[in-house]
Amino acid sequence: MALNLGERVAVAALAKLLYGFLPASGNGNTSFPLAAERAGVAEAWPQGKPSKEPGIVALLTWTLENRRGKFCALIQEIVVQSMTWRGRSANPLSREEIVDLNRLLLGVSFRIPELGSAKFLDALPTVAPPGPASAPGHRFVEEAVFVDLQRDLIALSSLDPQARGYAFEAFLSKAFAAFDLAPRSGFRNTGEQIDGSFVLHHQTYLVEAKWQNCKTDAADLRAFAGKVRDKVAWSRGVFISNSGFTDVGLEAFGRGHQVICIEGLDLYEALQRRLDLAEVIALKDRRAVETGRPFVRVRDLYP
Repeated sequence: MALNLGERVAVAALAKLLYGFLPASGNGNTSFPLAAERAGVAEAWPQGKPSKEPGIVALLTWTLENRRGKFCALIQEIVVQSMTWRGRSANPLSREEIVDLNRLLLGVSFRIPELGSAKFLDALPTVAPPGPASAPGHRFVEEAVFVDLQRDLIALSSLDPQARGYAFEAFLSKAFAAFDLAPRSGFRNTGEQIDGSFVLHHQTYLVEAKWQNCKTDAADLRAFAGKVRDKVAWSRGVFISNSGFTDVGLEAFGRGHQVICIEGLDLYEALQRRLDLAEVIALKDRRAVETGRPFVRVRDLYP
């Protein structure tokens, strides 16, 4: 069965995390193709010499769609081989990486008890000793809030298109409220519909939210930019497209607009990595001011 949109987002995030677990080839004892073979899904690894991250995406996607019962075995084999491969280096597999892996697996509806056991996690090295719950000047958001928002975001993909659009707006309002952004739900002015607004650093941002199968193009971006320009001179806007934006559309839209862009994977990664959403938006805004470009991914803001 083909993956739904939420599962595809989760697979993309899983591939990014697993990228450093194993080599793609050139190793007879530890590699992604060997892990696939030992898990009984050798055909899931693409033929030839695929680029590493697309290869991992293909491996996970094919297994979930065609051999779902082998998925846990595949993940466990990757982890076991990674412990061997990384154990020979100064960068062994860490507890934090496995904790992140367990969170991401929920996005494809899997929980592997062995990877979540306290005995296993305690045996792994940590990247750094635990610090205080929140650093000075940073907003503290409870772990349960991140988990709840992640699940809400993934659940949206199971709704029918019309209900999903309204639910996406409600989800964004809930997320903005969790990070003290004082959201306002959608409202209508004469001749136009605004999906909502929020306040960041005493600046009001208008919101356009789209959940559709295709990526957003220049026409939609220009239409929203026009709504923003029609307000006061210091107006700003945030266009949130779950499917992302076409490269051609972003290029045609150009620079110098009072609009920044957020894609669905940005939202998922921000929640998965426990990032302050208000800080993410502020960093996107600053990058837009510095470069004129409306879109920079969360993975590039937080390498």
